[in-house]
Amino acid sequence: MKIISFYSNEKQLLKKAISGNRDAQRTIYEKFAPKMLSVCRQYIKDVHFAEDVMVNGFVKVFKNLSAFEHRGSFEGWIRKIMVRESISYLRKQQFVVFDDEIVDKNERFESSSASIIDVEGVQQLIDALPEGYKMVFVLYAVEGYKHHEIAKMLEISEGTSKSQLFKARKLLQENLRLKGITKTVSY
Repeated sequence: MKIISFYSNEKQLLKKAISGNRDAQRTIYEKFAPKMLSVCRQYIKDVHFAEDVMVNGFVKVFKNLSAFEHRGSFEGWIRKIMVRESISYLRKQQFVVFDDEIVDKNERFESSSASIIDVEGVQQLIDALPEGYKMVFVLYAVEGYKHHEIAKMLEISEGTSKSQLFKARKLLQENLRLKGITKTVSY
């Protein structure tokens, strides 16, 4: 049995979704939800809270679909909304502090396998970072934002962004060394 796509053209799908077509909206949600949950999860440790943020992000996506100008990718547009929703959530929870935090050395990631690190292990290492470090690290190293863009988004100075990234890298490298991963890692 061959599966035929219900909507072959993204513009057609968006047009139907803007007009309120629930099937088109469901198609968009089902296509992008797994990736967008991953985006939210990069910022938010608890998967249940990350799911809530993702759902709120999709509410904004559907409310603002008509604002999408078809410049750049639709997925990238949704991703920006999810990143901003994640940052907004963390701000509301007052988890983010951008200063010279003292990092508790006891909150390191521990694993029974010292020489092998997988995606989940990397995510746990990133989750163990203080929220300010983590947010800047993910925005820079994962999302590809520049320091001036991060500074604007987080309402911090560009120097603070650079400092937070430096400290995050240093802490991640230290935690990798403690796990027995001695190869040079670049972010």
